[in-house]
Amino acid sequence: MIIAGAGIIGLSCGWRLAQQGRRVTIFDSRETAGEASWAGAGMLAPGGEVEEASPLARMSLRSLTLYPGFVAELSDISGIAIDYQRCGAVELALNDAEAEALMQRAARQSAIGIRSEPITYTGSVIARFFPDDQLVAPRDVTSALRIACLRAGVSIRECEPVTEIMPNGLGVRTTQGEYRDNDGVLIAAGAWSSKLRTDLPVTIPVRGHLIAYHTDRPLISSILRHKHTYLLQRHGGTLIAGSSTEYVGFDRAIDQGIVSDIHSRASKLLPELAALTPAERWNGFRPGTESGNPVVGRIEGTAIWTAFGHYRNGILLAPETARIIAESVG
Repeated sequence: MIIAGAGIIGLSCGWRLAQQGRRVTIFDSRETAGEASWAGAGMLAPGGEVEEASPLARMSLRSLTLYPGFVAELSDISGIAIDYQRCGAVELALNDAEAEALMQRAARQSAIGIRSEPITYTGSVIARFFPDDQLVAPRDVTSALRIACLRAGVSIRECEPVTEIMPNGLGVRTTQGEYRDNDGVLIAAGAWSSKLRTDLPVTIPVRGHLIAYHTDRPLISSILRHKHTYLLQRHGGTLIAGSSTEYVGFDRAIDQGIVSDIHSRASKLLPELAALTPAERWNGFRPGTESGNPVVGRIEGTAIWTAFGHYRNGILLAPETARIIAESVG
């Protein structure tokens, strides 16, 4: 099987396919997991992402149940200690209208199995606690996946992008040559996926900025969020704040105005941050689609599979996406 894209989705699929005994080669235009997987904060948080029954909601909840075993298996195979926290999330409501909207949303979520309970945050702020939301360090996961893939016999060819997929799906052309494989091709190239075939749903790069503060003490014990602002803290102390939603194509420039806005919003949620200067700032391109849903499965009548368009939830959806692809390829 040939896979175009060595992010968390491509690596997870490649690993599971290799475990089935398939020969797998993964190509990427950059180093392994150098795009959205590297940039992501790592929230595994259906409580903040889905509101009611839908295919995406079902996929998200299934993938969340797979995560403990996914992380444990990867850690065991790779020897990497993955920062994985089943810490829950606190969502704030800063006025009566927000409190009512949050309560109504929680009722819809409860109907599909997303648990939450009302709490009072810091003595007076109305909030809800989502006990099943989790977080993981994506760079730990992808480092472990790279090792797991190599140990399973996967060939990873970095800095060699796929430029063309053969019409029947039994091979690809890259910047360095032509490769054939009777098992077919999986397109998992994130925001660049639709460039590989004209009949695919268009992928939309949605840039998002994040910032990080370095501190040697715990400031929060759960994910903390309000509307489009979130905070989470790694076990090592690094606290990450996000994010933004920008339709600017593939422009990688850091926008200092957006960085300042995120810092301001984060400081309102956690006043201790106001006195700190962000130690890191970066951005990445979420792979969006017009439907808002990932494109996962086989293209009928071909030996081509797709696994892209996960938007903000690529880290969360990786285990379930890999399961679906491995089962489909058979």
